[in-house]
Amino acid sequence: MDTETRPETEPETDRRAIIRDAIGIGVATGAYGLSFGAISVASGLSMVQTCALSLLLFSGGSQFALVGVLGAGGTAVAAAGTAVLLGSRNALYGLRLAPLLKVRGIKKAGAAQLVIDESTAMAVGRDSGRAARLGFWATGLSVFVLWNLGTLLGGIGAQALSSPEALGLDAAVPAAFLALLAPRMRARQPWVIALTAALVALAAVPFVPAGVPVLLAAAAATVLVLKGRAK
Repeated sequence: MDTETRPETEPETDRRAIIRDAIGIGVATGAYGLSFGAISVASGLSMVQTCALSLLLFSGGSQFALVGVLGAGGTAVAAAGTAVLLGSRNALYGLRLAPLLKVRGIKKAGAAQLVIDESTAMAVGRDSGRAARLGFWATGLSVFVLWNLGTLLGGIGAQALSSPEALGLDAAVPAAFLALLAPRMRARQPWVIALTAALVALAAVPFVPAGVPVLLAAAAATVLVLKGRAK
């Protein structure tokens, strides 16, 4: 009896597990969105601008980079350039996801908006295309809704504070990037690239506007990566 029912029950169990994991990822990311909303408002952006960034840009690392540069007094061009550099990885994700999702028309635009680290991770490596599509859409929508809700609540909370910096929100951007970087620092090459990029940025600080050192550091890191692959 168990043998006969297993083919029917296992896919449903897998489906529930994927949706459960997607909601869990959305909740965790939404909590991170609270920080973004508070930091963005503390950096001088309005509530409308802050919420628009999460709705339209919807790329956590790029959003933090943009408000970090603006908060430090950088130009809009430098802030946008930094955000684009960090968000460029999503284009590569899209190339990997295209044959899995098989979307067309207006649905393709919606899928493109949901191409992020979390939705990609939940889609690739699945046993079937159906599971990959469920993982992508469930995770993408969960993160999108809860990230934007977190942004709104974080911004409202920051507006209620007379001095957001008193809670250390001004240090949250570099702390967030360190948290993203830490898991990758397990070999010699990432350390060489990171330290070289940091030295380039520090050397450039006295001579260029805010935000430009980050772009120069990214250029130096790119050169080192390409040089390493060429060997």
